[in-house]
Order: sequence, then structure tokens, then C-alpha cells
Amino acid sequence: VQLQASGGGLVQAGGSLRLSCAASGRTFSSYGMGWFRQAPGKEREFVAAISRSGGSTYYADSVKGRFTISRDNVKNTVYLQMNSLKPEDTAVYYCAAKSGVKGGSLRNKSEYDYWGQGTQVTVSS
Repeated sequence: VQLQASGGGLVQAGGSLRLSCAASGRTFSSYGMGWFRQAPGKEREFVAAISRSGGSTYYADSVKGRFTISRDNVKNTVYLQMNSLKPEDTAVYYCAAKSGVKGGSLRNKSEYDYWGQGTQVTVSS
């Protein structure tokens, strides 16, 4: 699976962005999908994840109520709608795919099999 993230940019605090992650291959629906982010000097951290069918979603406490993850299994794409952005949301955002045959948690970055290249999100105050 190859993942291509896009949609990052510069936005003022309180603004919105929508990230997209397009996946190659015909088995997209067999992967749980996640978004992670990494700010300079910090560890990569979990942001949001969605199950294979899209029926279950998970969020970090820091983004709950502001971000929404969704997926389109026909278009092989996962989205992250980010509203009410804050300067502390500034980071490189990565999408990732986790094989559905594995156990483990979608919140755990070590469980993921494939990663996209990242897209920069900068929120100015």
C-alpha cells in the first residue's frame, strides 16, 4: 500500500483545513487508517483513527470535538477535517495504514504497517 497525504498549509488560529490521504491498491478497505502528527522536537503522536468499515472512530483528547476522521472505501481515501485549529496543532501530519488481520490498537503507532510522506500544517496565532 502506498499512501499520499495532501491538504496541509498555513491557516490562522480558529480556521479549518481538510487533509486527504489517497491509498493505492485494491485492498484499502482491509486496513484500519490513522492520522498521526509530529511537531519539531517531539515524538510522533496519535491524532485520530478509523476502522476498516468506518464504523468506529477514535480521537486523541486534544482534538476531540474539533477534528473528524472519515473514509471513502470507493475512492481509497481517508480524510481528516480539522476545525477550530490552534497554534499547538502545528505539526507534520502523517497518515498510516494498519492491516486488519492484526490485533492491537489503532491508537498505537507501532501497530501500523504503511506510512505516507507527511503534510505540513502550520497554525498562526
